[in-house]
Amino acid sequence: MAIQKFRKTVLFEYIQIIFGAALVGLAFTIFLLPSRLAAGGVSGISTILYELFQFNPAYVQWLINIPLLILGVLLVGKEFSMKTLVGTFFVPFVIWLTTDIKLSVDNPLLSAIYGGIMLGVGLGIVYRANGSTGGTALIAQLVKKYTGLSSGFSQLLVDGLVVVTSAFVFNFELALYAMMAIYVTSKVIDFVQLQTSPTKLVLIITDKEEKVQSIINNDINRGLTKIKTIGGYSNQEKTMILCVVEQSEAVYFKKLLQTQEPTSFVIFLNASEILGRGFSRAQYDEDDVK
Repeated sequence: MAIQKFRKTVLFEYIQIIFGAALVGLAFTIFLLPSRLAAGGVSGISTILYELFQFNPAYVQWLINIPLLILGVLLVGKEFSMKTLVGTFFVPFVIWLTTDIKLSVDNPLLSAIYGGIMLGVGLGIVYRANGSTGGTALIAQLVKKYTGLSSGFSQLLVDGLVVVTSAFVFNFELALYAMMAIYVTSKVIDFVQLQTSPTKLVLIITDKEEKVQSIINNDINRGLTKIKTIGGYSNQEKTMILCVVEQSEAVYFKKLLQTQEPTSFVIFLNASEILGRGFSRAQYDEDDVK
């Protein structure tokens, strides 16, 4: 109970932002900078400037982020909270602290994968706490405001420009590794923010709803939703059953349906986020305790 209450406090959100920003900074120091991967954003710009002029990446990121924050407030009109300021400050601060760290990875493939993972985890934690690390996301907002492009495409343009520039400063191969790091980061951010696990949404269209319901309740131990439908070919009434299962359960469930009810029409879909009481047994038990 006490832990659950603490997780809802503002203090816990600031702890998350600081921890996430630390991971972002370490990902840059350990993986991205030593391998010369300009994986978009202000960190990518600082990597390029370090290669060209040996400018300290921490100072470069501070110098770029501060004007961007001011510009974002004036032109975009976004309300920047202390959380944004904390995240924007702590990433370069961690980079500054770990500049001379002995632990580093020079292999670009390993750096793209593991650096992307660490960067994604850090950013995902920051975003879950409603924070931000500043950077080119603000430039993307300006592009969106004055061009009408979507947020995602605007961000892609900005990060893409950094990666293209890195291809000329470093080489084409390192630019491709940088794109790999960006992709890995985006996937990990989604995973951390949504707290997803491999889940499947199962749609079952059947005229033997009681038998299918018995399989789901007794063998899979999951809930379900039933919707009355009309077959487009037969014009007969059928039942569509919706059920969400975990990946391991989906394989077992498929075998059960194939052996016990092969006439049903079944669709398995990837489910990216499941909300609500009941799917997670741990969550269900916590609610009962309350």
